[in-house]
Amino acid sequence: MDAKRLEVLRELVPTATRVAVLVYPANPANAESTVRDVETAARAMGLQIQVLNASDSREIDAVFTSLARDRPDALHVGGDQLFTLRSVQLVQLVARLAVPATYSSRHFTDIGGLMSYGTNTADSYRQIGVYAGRVLKGAKPADLPVEQSTKPQILASGRRRGLVDRSDPATAAVAKLIIEFAKVGERNPERLCAMALQQLSK
Repeated sequence: MDAKRLEVLRELVPTATRVAVLVYPANPANAESTVRDVETAARAMGLQIQVLNASDSREIDAVFTSLARDRPDALHVGGDQLFTLRSVQLVQLVARLAVPATYSSRHFTDIGGLMSYGTNTADSYRQIGVYAGRVLKGAKPADLPVEQSTKPQILASGRRRGLVDRSDPATAAVAKLIIEFAKVGERNPERLCAMALQQLSK
């Protein structure tokens, strides 16, 4: 999904040439997989990738201090539990940096992150319920097929205002306006979304 997330980010910011990728090195399998997938996709798109590591809150702050000095065109936040736990910190730092960013789960867009692309957790929970129901009715877990969620979600921060689907032109327009307003100094994610929607309604 990291390659697809990078593709969606590139669609949102077509002028991007350099993308920072934030990973959690204490989970090496996940970090290596993220970097490998992003680097492969970036080569195909002609993008330069800058890999950044953060293992705790202080290191996240340090990463953003360095990004403020050497600002990338966009940011790809790896999908890891640390980043989910530090989501408010990440979304606020990204807003201050005024750089478009993509995240791995809906949780980030629910708190003001620009965009997420990832597994539809509601669908995953539904599948767990179906499996549990089958087991409770006597099915042997070993006999049940393994299913992977095939319903990824693409969400923009305007979700609470009805802007959910990336294929909706209004979502893309709002996302682009959010980036423009952030570049001129606005940092509050809710205010950014409201300003973009107000601009579109003129």
